[in-house]
Amino acid sequence: MDRQAEDVVLLDLTGLAAFADYFVIATATSERQISALVDAVVDAAPGLRVRREGGTEGGWVLVEVGPVVAHLFSREQRAYYDLEGLWQRAHEVVRVQ
Repeated sequence: MDRQAEDVVLLDLTGLAAFADYFVIATATSERQISALVDAVVDAAPGLRVRREGGTEGGWVLVEVGPVVAHLFSREQRAYYDLEGLWQRAHEVVRVQ
């Protein structure tokens, strides 16, 4: 199963939001890939409190691990919600195409 997300960006929200310090935003090419990415995030956070919202069928799953919120999108949902545009004041730490 391919866990390689596309167009991954890390936004630093420090000083902009009280609910999170960082957003990780990534695109998946299928529901199955979104599910695999969610599993990878959960597996990478042993012993930490993990909260999940959304479902793969909706094309957007949010996974919160402490001060980091991962948004795993289908291409269509990522373009529609445009979180990078909504949080344009956030510092882009890194982007991996």
